[in-house]
Order: sequence, then structure tokens, then C-alpha cells
Amino acid sequence: MIKFRLLAGCLILLSGSALRAGDAENRQLYALIKANGPVTTQAEAIRKHFSSKQLADGSAVAAYGGDFVWAVQTEQKPLISIDDSKPSEMRSLPDSLWVHAAHLTAGRSHAHHYDVAGKILGDKRFDTAAYMNDSYPQAGVPPGTLSEQFVYESQVYRGWRISYWVYASPAVDPNTPAPVMVWQDGHRFVFPGNHARLLTVVENLVQQKKIPPMVLVLIAPGYIGDFDNSEYVPNNDVRRMRSILYDTVSDDYNKMVVGEIFPQVEKRYKLRADGYSRAIGGQSSGGICSFNAAWWRPEAFGRVLSRIGSFTALQWRRGQANPNRSHGLDDPADVLDGGYIFPFLVRARDRKNIRVWLEDGSNDLENRAGSWPLQNIQLANSLKMKEYDFYLSLGNHQHSTEHGDAELPKAMTWLWRGYDPAKTAQEFIIDAEEKAKPYFRVGIVNR
Repeated sequence: MIKFRLLAGCLILLSGSALRAGDAENRQLYALIKANGPVTTQAEAIRKHFSSKQLADGSAVAAYGGDFVWAVQTEQKPLISIDDSKPSEMRSLPDSLWVHAAHLTAGRSHAHHYDVAGKILGDKRFDTAAYMNDSYPQAGVPPGTLSEQFVYESQVYRGWRISYWVYASPAVDPNTPAPVMVWQDGHRFVFPGNHARLLTVVENLVQQKKIPPMVLVLIAPGYIGDFDNSEYVPNNDVRRMRSILYDTVSDDYNKMVVGEIFPQVEKRYKLRADGYSRAIGGQSSGGICSFNAAWWRPEAFGRVLSRIGSFTALQWRRGQANPNRSHGLDDPADVLDGGYIFPFLVRARDRKNIRVWLEDGSNDLENRAGSWPLQNIQLANSLKMKEYDFYLSLGNHQHSTEHGDAELPKAMTWLWRGYDPAKTAQEFIIDAEEKAKPYFRVGIVNR
């Protein structure tokens, strides 16, 4: 199990070679179900592993790497559809339990839903990460160091308080300038059990020399007044501040991160000042925030990892007063662009020297702010048109981080590939294989 220990004012992450308890249990459950022993034993294990709610609503799934177990409790016979494939039958167990096990491809997410009496159970579809080996703690890999939560009162976003953590991977020397990567929604990465497994991935990849030793700056959304980010609570009241911070198309976020947060971090670790040695990443609104930061300041951030990026109209305003003025923003304009503009800015403006990994799912959001999958595809085509060094990973998931979490080792390796600490600059050019490929085209597959 991953543990934390408080030492000299810092939280020390102890990963080592031990699996998380949930990982070990998932692996054991898969072996038990595949062995197909006594049905009472299987049913008992299923009830112990999953809650009654999970079994009823269809969310009961256990995965270790590509080994999956799905279970559901229903009086009527269910059929399971995996990754939109033809529905398959499940094995019957006592107490109206049904189970299915299969080995699937690792390094991506897999979707499932149930058909019961001709209808989709609960009208719900679920995404589950199939992690690669580098997302699990490995023997002999030393842990990095994670700080306590720091709180900073921003002068750029006047009156806002910003929570952040600082993580140093193994082999980072506090006195030697290190590569740095900023992550939005940083509070979701710092606790045992978080889906991204970011710190474990970084430790494994540093050990294998696939990425350089680096400092991670994990920044939570800003808030006004008193708020505790010591626990990750999805969809909390901070979301209103989060969108203003992340979705606004301006250089304000850079002013805070580069001008305010970095000087605080450098009291503990020296950071490289060149964009070649700096990356920025996030998910959803944090994804567009990452691209936005590099777009305005490629000399500050040369590498971008955007997952389910919200390149839509979340902060678009026209013909009305800027509602953000009351939150201390400097811009009084009554016209405010939304992130939907980036595919067009990329095509119309001079090429920026940045490397970009985009990830989204074909079942991502469609709402009044726009279409997440179509905008990500359009941005990818724009990057291709201008011959950026980019990669588009398109899964079949919804607006979830499961796919991005599963492929994180691949994304981080791609983003930092070829890094040379002796350099301070590199021209990021489109890969020859990608250049030879056609633009992405969209086909309708659901009707």
C-alpha cells in the first residue's frame, strides 16, 4: 500500500514495490473468476469486493492492467457490451449475480454498459482505465518527495487564494535547476488512491531514464475567502472559480504561475528557466488552460499535455459586461473569447514552437458550450496544418480522465522524448510519419 509519512515539514511519498490494496484485490478477484470454481465462492467474493450500489447500478468493475471483471445484480438476464461491441452473455451466480471476465488492451480505457430487457441499464455507460505497468509501483524504484499544501494569495487574481503542492522526483538536486511540469487541478494528484497515479508514473519513468528528473508544481483552482483543498472533492463550489481561472483566453494565468508561484517554489528547488525544460498539463478546463499558457508564452512552456480539453465556449461573453470584474480581473472588456477560438488561431497565426499531446474521447460532452470531441479533432487538424509537433489520442470514453490516466506513461514519454539537459532550446517539428498521414476525418457511427 502507498503510504505517506510526515517528516521535517514535508509529506514523503513512500511507494516502493508494494501494490495498492485495491490493485492486489482486483488481481486476486480476476484469478478467482477466471478459475471458475464453486459459484458460491465466486458470489461471496463479488459481494465482498463491490458495494450493493455498484452491483445494482452497473458500475461494479475491477481491473488490474488489462485483466477485467464486471459484475451486476439483476433479476433479469443481462448482456454486457464492452467498447460498443456486440453484447455478450454473462455467467450466472447465486443471488441474481452475474459476472464476466476478459483480458483487454492496457494503456487505454474501456467502456461497458448492460442491456437488460432491451434497455440500457440505468441509461449509463462506464469508463475504466486499463493501466500500463509503469502506473504501478515497481521494485527498486525510489520515491520522490511531496510537500505539504501551500496557500498563496494572488496579486494577479486579487483576493484569490491558491493552493499548491511541490513534488520532486528522485534525483532532483535542490541546488541544481531542474525541469518543471505544472499540473492544473493539482489536488487530485496528491492522495493515495487517485486515479492518475502521476507520482508513481514519474518515479518509474525517471528510473528508466525515459523522462528527466523533474519538479512537479501541482496547483489547485483558486478560491475567494476560506476553503480547504486538503481533500479532493469533485464538483465542489470551487468550480465557478476554476472555470474563470482555466477557461479564460488570456495571459493572466501565466502571470500568476510564472510571476508568483514559481518564485515561491524556487525557495525550495531551483527551476530551469527555458521553455524547452518546462511542461504544463491538465484535464478538461485544465487541458485548455495548459494549451492557453503555452500559446501565450511558448518561451515559458514548450510542452503541453491536454486531456479531454475544453476547447469550447465556457468563458465566452459577447455584448455584456465581463462578469469576472468582481473577482479582481483586470480586463473590463465586454467581449471575451472562449477556448473554441484556438483551432482557428492556430491556423491563422504564426506557428509557435511547442509540442502538444491532445487526448479526448468520442463520447465526450456535447452541450451549450460546444462539442468536446469535434473541437479536439479540429484543433489536431489545425496543428497538423501548421506542422506542429503534436499527437492526438482519441478513445471512446466520455468526459472522464480514465483514458488519459491509463495512457499517462505513454503521454509523458512522448512529451519529454529526446530531452537533453545540455540544451536550452529545440525546434519542435512535426514527426515525418505524422506529416505523411491525412487529416482526421469524422464519421457518424451511432445512427
